[in-house]
Amino acid sequence: MASLNQKDLLGIEQLTVEEIQLILDTADALRQVADRPVKKVPALRGKTVINLFFEASTRTRSSFELAEKRLSADILNFAVSTSSVSKGETLVDTARNLESMAPDIIVVRHSSAGAPHLLSRVCRSSIVTPVTGCMSTRRRRCWMR
Repeated sequence: MASLNQKDLLGIEQLTVEEIQLILDTADALRQVADRPVKKVPALRGKTVINLFFEASTRTRSSFELAEKRLSADILNFAVSTSSVSKGETLVDTARNLESMAPDIIVVRHSSAGAPHLLSRVCRSSIVTPVTGCMSTRRRRCWMR
């Protein structure tokens, strides 16, 4: 079975053509799940995903959360506003504290484009970012349906 060669998914720049095709093929197959009476598959059963969003988000966070649930992941939505971040805890310290819970994946949305890259270097968990690059009028954030 084909798989990604990287621990983290921080954009498409580091992916091979084959890996991009694998992602597109997988997304196409999973799209059919939304049309079934039971909208769940066991792809992430037994995996823990933490959604670490430092920016307000409706569509992106909801899309990721729904996709994670449909893939049968155990999820934790981390509320930055009610955490020690509000008292000055750093991004790295927050991630390390969350890693003590042994998540498999941490989805990071942060206003700094370098934040997911930093976490990919200091975290054992896989880091996924829903951001395709710096926000601009030409580049939009990606999101899963």
